[in-house]
Amino acid sequence: MQSNDPATAAITVSQLNRRVKKLIEQGMTRVWVEGEISNLSRPASGHIYLSLKDATAQVSAAWFRQRQRGPAVGFKNGDRVLAFGKVSLYEARGNYQLIIEQLEPAGEGVLKRRFDALKLKLANEGLFDEDRKQPLPTLPDCIGIVTSPSGAAIRDVLSILKRRFPAIPVVIYPAAVQGDAAPGELAVALSTAIDRAECDVLIIGRGGGSLEDLWAFNDEQLARAIVDCPIPVISAVGHEIDFTIADFVADVRAPTPSGAAEIVVPDQSDWLRQVTGIATRIARVGQRALEDRAQKLDWLGKRLLAASPAATLRRQQDGLREHSGRLGSAIRQTLLLRTSQLQEIRSEMMKLSPALSVQRSIGHLEQLQQRLTTAAHNRVSDLNHRVALLGRALNSVSPLATLDRGYAIVKLEGSGKVLLSTENVSSGDAIRAHLSEGELVATVKKVIPDD
Repeated sequence: MQSNDPATAAITVSQLNRRVKKLIEQGMTRVWVEGEISNLSRPASGHIYLSLKDATAQVSAAWFRQRQRGPAVGFKNGDRVLAFGKVSLYEARGNYQLIIEQLEPAGEGVLKRRFDALKLKLANEGLFDEDRKQPLPTLPDCIGIVTSPSGAAIRDVLSILKRRFPAIPVVIYPAAVQGDAAPGELAVALSTAIDRAECDVLIIGRGGGSLEDLWAFNDEQLARAIVDCPIPVISAVGHEIDFTIADFVADVRAPTPSGAAEIVVPDQSDWLRQVTGIATRIARVGQRALEDRAQKLDWLGKRLLAASPAATLRRQQDGLREHSGRLGSAIRQTLLLRTSQLQEIRSEMMKLSPALSVQRSIGHLEQLQQRLTTAAHNRVSDLNHRVALLGRALNSVSPLATLDRGYAIVKLEGSGKVLLSTENVSSGDAIRAHLSEGELVATVKKVIPDD
């Protein structure tokens, strides 16, 4: 039931903006927006802020650094672009904005439009979502490569894998990477790798080329095959500036085939250093264990010596000497205790003396006199402080204090009547303005009523 009390029913501005942001983000899916860049800003944080506009409207947009893939420095004010992202609200200012996830030039032909349409379709289905992607194994048992066995890319990949970690076996699943038959062959090779289940990570890709050369990796069926693959997939298509649908659906995108080889395995020299460090620690632990065992052996030898008859006799002699010493010490302690008790009795008798009681009373009287003096002094100080506070409060509501802040009291010259509105004055009347310091006499040139 809604409360009728505004103070109870009211929410804060932050709560209002948070609710509006939630409604916007839940009510709209990710969208493609075409427009012209304006108000482009590149702060030192690496984020990019801009506005997208058309002939009649504009919207603010933010492209955060971690979302920027490919070259972002080439965009400038006036460029016509396609922006993909989600609509959100910046709570601090209450402005709605487009959070850009991908930004690319607009108008690159039929293939580009087909690419954008498929990209939007798959994105709306959630195939690009990061939370559905699989992590790569830290050290794979076997690496599968789906590509053309005669291309330059496979030679680069094999060379880098051999240099970085030659102990890991590599299996090549051959397929065409260009032409009409390429998407089907790539999907079949991917299916073969899944059926054989001999690799725990796959690289799919080829070397660089034009948009037409790379088009096989923009096939919808191939994209869905990559999504359904239970083995983690690295997409390595073309150069760093090339993006394909396979890049977005794969678990990891590598900028180049060579980059995929760098990603999929660690550097063996780093691992050798780690293994060497582990071996050193194992040797250190073993040495410490040997030292502990030797120390325990020495301790057991000492215990064996301590259990001999001669050692037992020495311990008994030591015990007899100890008991003799403790007996003498007990006698001395008893004498000291009796002496101390006698002194306490004497002290108690002294405390019952009338002279001591009178002395305590005099001391108590002096303490009361000192407390009375302190209380009187504190009361006077409190009253002086209150008088000062009341003086400052009185001064703050004084008309003269208002004049000190730049205001004036305006009166009609002659009658001395204070003017509160324009109804009591006419053009040509003489007026007197009383300021914080001095007065002004002026003539009214024009009366402007309050609308």
